[in-house]
Amino acid sequence: MRSRVAYFGVFTALALIFSYVETLIPINFGIPGVKLGLANLIIVIALYKMKLRETYLLSVVRVLLSGFIFGNYFSIIYSLAGGILSLTVMALLKKREGFSVMGISIAGGVFHNIGQLVVAMLVVETFSVAYYVPVLLIAGMITGLMIGIVANEMLKRLVNIQL
Repeated sequence: MRSRVAYFGVFTALALIFSYVETLIPINFGIPGVKLGLANLIIVIALYKMKLRETYLLSVVRVLLSGFIFGNYFSIIYSLAGGILSLTVMALLKKREGFSVMGISIAGGVFHNIGQLVVAMLVVETFSVAYYVPVLLIAGMITGLMIGIVANEMLKRLVNIQL
């Protein structure tokens, strides 16, 4: 039990560090909400190394802490919607088998953006923000692939760790 708590703490700290590093990267994609999603690397790894319930908790804790430290109320709402939808889709695909870490991560990136877009539509009370869909889908695929490649390599090296 103690080791589970320790790993949870390490994963939370790593996710917060990656969230902070992302704030330092001066990449502006010109579209609100498009980011690299570095902290999602930890969520993808946790999906394979931790129980699903713990991974959901990790995702929510990461979003809340990074939102309070680096963001605001709206960033928390958008990130929670995207993170929960993304993790749910990734967990469902992982259960089906036949999907690689990269494929699952790509789906996670795409559905993270879809979750945020749905919240944006509710906040502005219009579907006009839907014109972002093509760009957000492409951005989610690209960032999801990058996160998936790194996660796959890390999982190869973390093969002896199972929580």
